[in-house]
Parts: sequence; C-alpha cells; structure tokens
Amino acid sequence: MEINALTLVYAGLILLALILLLSSIKVVPQRRAYIVERLGKYRGTLMAGFNVIVPFIDKVRYRHTLKEQAIDVASQICITRDNISVEVDGILYLQVIDAMKASYGIDRYQFASIQIAQTTMRSIIGKLELDRTFEERETINNSIVAAVDKASDSWGVKVTRYEVKNIIPPQSIKDAMEKQMRAEREKRAVIAESEGEKQAKINVAEGSKQEAINESEGEMQKRINEATGRASEIEQVATATANGIRAIALAINEKGGKDAVNLRIAEQYLKEFGKMAKESNTLIMPTNLADISGIIATATKVFDVTKE
Repeated sequence: MEINALTLVYAGLILLALILLLSSIKVVPQRRAYIVERLGKYRGTLMAGFNVIVPFIDKVRYRHTLKEQAIDVASQICITRDNISVEVDGILYLQVIDAMKASYGIDRYQFASIQIAQTTMRSIIGKLELDRTFEERETINNSIVAAVDKASDSWGVKVTRYEVKNIIPPQSIKDAMEKQMRAEREKRAVIAESEGEKQAKINVAEGSKQEAINESEGEMQKRINEATGRASEIEQVATATANGIRAIALAINEKGGKDAVNLRIAEQYLKEFGKMAKESNTLIMPTNLADISGIIATATKVFDVTKE
C-alpha cells in the first residue's frame, strides 16, 4: 500500500511538472504577436517562434495578427453639398505595427478605425456635389486614409489604404441621371451625324474642285499640245517652202535656168487665161494674144520685174 501511494505521488509530481513545462512554452505562429502580462502588468511581446514564460505568473493577454487586414465599412447615408442623400460604403485596409500600442493604446482599434472612416466620409461627401462624388473617388480615399492614419498612429496601427465600394443615390436621382445620360448620348449621336454629313459635303466639294482643276489642266494641256503641233506644222511648211524657193533660185542661176523659168511662166499664164475664159462670160483679151512670143515676152518682163 505504501509503495502504491508513493508511486501515485511520483506520478502526480511528474504530471504536474509536465503541465508546468507545457504551460511555460509558447510557440507563436509567423506574422503573429502575443502580449504577455506578469501579475497584470505588461511584461513583453512574444514574436514568431519558440518562447518561454513563467507558468501561473505570466499570462498571454492579447493576440494580434501582423498581417494586413481588410475591414468592411458598413454603408451609411451621407448628404452631399447639393442636399442629395447617397448611400456609401467601403473597405478599410490596416496593419498592426506595434502590438503593445494596439493592446493598450485603445480598446478595439478596428471598431475605432471604422468609426473615424465613416465620420470622415460624411464630412468629405458633404463638401462635394453629387456629380463630383463619382469623379472624386481617389480624393475621398486619400482623405480617409490620412484622417484614420493620423488618429491611429498612437494605436500602433498603420492604415494602408481605403477604397470606396459603392455610391448609391436615391432612385429618383438615378432616373434623372439616366435621362440626362440618354439625352447626352442622343446629343453626341446628332453631333456625330452632323459632323459626318459636313465631312461628306466637304469631301464632295473637294472632289468636284479637284475634278474641275484636272479638267481645266487637261484642256489647257490639250490646247498647248494643239498650238505646239500647229506651230511645228507652220514651221515645217515654212522651212519646206524656203527650201523650195532656195532650190528654185539655185536652179534659175544655173545654165538654161532662166529660159526654163520663162517657159514655165508662159505655160502658167496660158493655163490661167484658159480658166478665166471658161469661168467668165466677159473676157478682156490682150492685143498680142495671138503672138506667143509676145506672151512669153510679157511674162518674162513680169518675172524680171518681180526678180528686181
């Protein structure tokens, strides 16, 4: 009986030692931080890895994640500068930088960050008109980040960014905006159509103008070519005539040339006189017509006069 009791005592002591050993060992996961208090007072921050504390004296009071957190900011009603009620919601991204400040600087830092984000949102929306709220999303986001980050500096929390998810105006405003957008689209369509017609007319006018220019240039070139051809023809005829006259002059100066010319003149004289006799009822005849030699002498005299 004594042996069994002693065995139980030893077993109890071993079990207690094992419990104390396990209680003193704290393994902190990666990107986590544990706040340890000794007898109710802050003792230290346990970072990722193997850590040892004093059982029953040290106690892990707070556990924080050091990863970036995405917190949904519930939708709220905001009044714009032009007195339009809009429903706005968003997402807040923050990260614990100092676990000790996040534990003792404020109670429920996530809730506090959401409240500041919402109040800042209402303030910013109140300064903007409805149309600008859709255009100034980036400004709204930056303003909320600056406001929350400034307040959360003493909480050991860093606000990385804020994103507006939805800006929902009342249904009546939606209908009015839809009509406005429809009118704007119709206006742009009419303008685009008129611009197309204008451009088409300009193109037709330019085409007609270019066609007229091409026709006039073609007509001018045609006339130039015709004039050039006629000038070339006249020049060639003149050259041929001059060459012929030059050849006749050379032939006249040769031996017997004058006699040949006299004979040719007499022949032409008689030929032309015969034509006159056929074509006219009235005929004036020279007195020496019967004398052929007289005719030749007369023609020769004419030739001589012409030659002088």
